[in-house]
Amino acid sequence: MGILPFVAELGLIDHHCHGVLRVDSTRSEFESLLLEADAVSELGGSFFDSALGFAVRRWCAPLLDLPRHASADVYLERRNSLHITEVSRTFLMASGIHTFLVDGGFQPERLLSGSELASLAGAVSLDIVRLEHLAESLRPSRSADEFVVAVRSALASGAAVGAKSVAAYRVGLGLPGERPSDSDVVAALGAWSGGRLADPVVIAWLAWEALDAGLPLQFHVGYGDADIDLHRCDPSLLTPFLRATASLGVPVLLLHNYPFHRQAGYLAQVFPHVFCDLGLATHGLGHQASRVFAEALEIVPYGKFLFSSDAFGLPELYYLGALLFRQALSDFLADGLRRDAFTEEDAHRIARLIASENAARVYKL
Repeated sequence: MGILPFVAELGLIDHHCHGVLRVDSTRSEFESLLLEADAVSELGGSFFDSALGFAVRRWCAPLLDLPRHASADVYLERRNSLHITEVSRTFLMASGIHTFLVDGGFQPERLLSGSELASLAGAVSLDIVRLEHLAESLRPSRSADEFVVAVRSALASGAAVGAKSVAAYRVGLGLPGERPSDSDVVAALGAWSGGRLADPVVIAWLAWEALDAGLPLQFHVGYGDADIDLHRCDPSLLTPFLRATASLGVPVLLLHNYPFHRQAGYLAQVFPHVFCDLGLATHGLGHQASRVFAEALEIVPYGKFLFSSDAFGLPELYYLGALLFRQALSDFLADGLRRDAFTEEDAHRIARLIASENAARVYKL
């Protein structure tokens, strides 16, 4: 079997994603969810005029019984004529994702839960606990000591297979290379009684606590919405933290990484507990995904790279995330075969590693 059909048939573990919308979206909402943007601007025109927008028209339209490259108006008219449940089931089933690791801590009121998502997809869902959301839900009405106990209890409960930090959004990735002292944590908790968590000491402490609990720890890295300062999202800023946590032997996973995917690959190479992916950048790049995918794999050991979609809200993003990932992986391996870089047996093994086996090992699935 050639590499393209082999990769096309592989089941995927999506090691980082969110839920899909509970209700139909307006055109404005749909377009804003396509990209990492708050709203569509008349100055910039439609977000359908983007690599991802054209990918929707090329690849998603046929699943709704439309011709390839159907116009945005025709696509949305057809989509809105169907029930949101039917649309979601169609794209989720077509993705070939058999296991979803779901971060349900961001805007959960808008989205289906992990179990609801898995039911539509005929798949399995497992939870990733979002550390800042956990802390924000536990802090009100608790003393500092009670809060510490509650966090540790939640992380040790076995309810989640991993943890995620959005330090990049709150304080940047320059976490310290040492565990916060008890006195510093108590002082920080005294200054933070609830609401949005943006305290660097508490956020660093949460990351250490997750690793102490043996939970693989995900970090958002690289581009996101307008709430981040991109220069503080370079994964190389995590170097002191990674150096300090290497001896714990618990995986740290760098999510998305674009435009810092080469830095992430370096960190995954030099630190034994570090892994990375390309995440939402894969479908965000549309027809350019293969080029950047190859860059992301330039130096990273293939046993340290995973698949994720980071799909949020729109079921099309799960489908495109999986489809464009498969295309990019196939292109990468086919190029290696043409160059006699490895054998076809090696290519099949690498494909299995990246598609699911690495995630299964990291999260002990």
